[in-house]
Amino acid sequence: MISDLHVSTIDELMRALNSLPNSFVFRGQSDAAWGLQSTLERTLGAKWNANNARKFEDYSLDAFKSKYHIYSGTEHLPKSKLSWLSVMQHYGVPTRLIDFTTSPYIALYFGLETYDPLSKKALSIYCLDYSAIMEKSIEYIKGKDKLFNESRSSIQGQQDSIFEGTVDRYSYDIAWVTEPIELNARIDRQSGTFLISGNLEKTIDSVINSPLYESCELKKIIIPASLYEGIYVALRKMSINSKSIYGDLSGLAKSIRMELQAYTQ
Repeated sequence: MISDLHVSTIDELMRALNSLPNSFVFRGQSDAAWGLQSTLERTLGAKWNANNARKFEDYSLDAFKSKYHIYSGTEHLPKSKLSWLSVMQHYGVPTRLIDFTTSPYIALYFGLETYDPLSKKALSIYCLDYSAIMEKSIEYIKGKDKLFNESRSSIQGQQDSIFEGTVDRYSYDIAWVTEPIELNARIDRQSGTFLISGNLEKTIDSVINSPLYESCELKKIIIPASLYEGIYVALRKMSINSKSIYGDLSGLAKSIRMELQAYTQ
């Protein structure tokens, strides 16, 4: 189960993040009341069920693939399902992928990016031990498939093929933390990775909170609204802002908007 950790000062927050080993991935959210939910789950909302989840993903994949060549220009052609889903996520198509990052500070930035300081709501940052999660997921697959002999080290470089040929093919009730071999520049700049439900018909929240992962360290740090400006200042000192994360005009515009927002409260 994901446990809540409440902090009340910037120092407490930084200590909590800095105490975590390199085996963690992070996701910042602008409302602590939100759980872990993919954009596909949010899009379906009350209409989410196993049948609709599969139908909508299949439709989106087919529609995006069929017209990709018309709009892609000089962009490369994705070669795996995970790569296709990654590109779709990048351009705003609802998918089952949930964006995470290996940097807790970039995760904090994303918690601030869409935050409304006038709401006075608490923010949050999810901290998941992806190494422990993957060990449990691989152990689960081995229990189902005696021919599966992969390990944490051997899956490196095979993320796409294992996800498509094993995890997704058999719809295992596991969480999978990975990134496509074909990274775009923005994912790389954001130290990005993805959390995925191996079974499209199960929500990621139900999977990650299942008994399979009860021994894994999974945290949700709750951050009060009073720390908003202090976090913004700390990240600015680290040169973590929209300009460095996006590297384009949209990033510059976001950076100016966030600066105005932070200093007009």
